[in-house]
Amino acid sequence: MHLVNLHAEHLFQALADPTRIRAVRLLAATGDEACLCELVDSLLEPPYKLSRHLKILRQSGLLSAAKEGRWVYHRLVTGAGAGYLRHLCDMMCALPDPAGVFAADLGRFENRRQLRVGGRCRVGIQNPELAAQ
Repeated sequence: MHLVNLHAEHLFQALADPTRIRAVRLLAATGDEACLCELVDSLLEPPYKLSRHLKILRQSGLLSAAKEGRWVYHRLVTGAGAGYLRHLCDMMCALPDPAGVFAADLGRFENRRQLRVGGRCRVGIQNPELAAQ
């Protein structure tokens, strides 16, 4: 069982960046976990930058990570004691998307998930420009 001890100021500081909002919103909308390479291909952000953002989200208590071989899967923290996070995720999914950024992120994630083998990512970063970074 993963106990969550969040402080409001850490939570909102973690959400004070557009890339982190996009990552949380994507995971909240899908209810799925994602590895770094899937998030890189979905958000079109370099892996080094996205790793840093994911670390901040983990440290804030919003994300958990599980390592499977060379893959690390990130997911939103849920379960007992974290019910208020569901409300936060619902609110984030309800935010307006006038520029269509979130819709594009979600579309790329849905396409990227189709490359999974046995429900797991096994192919690495598919965007050649981002893979080189």
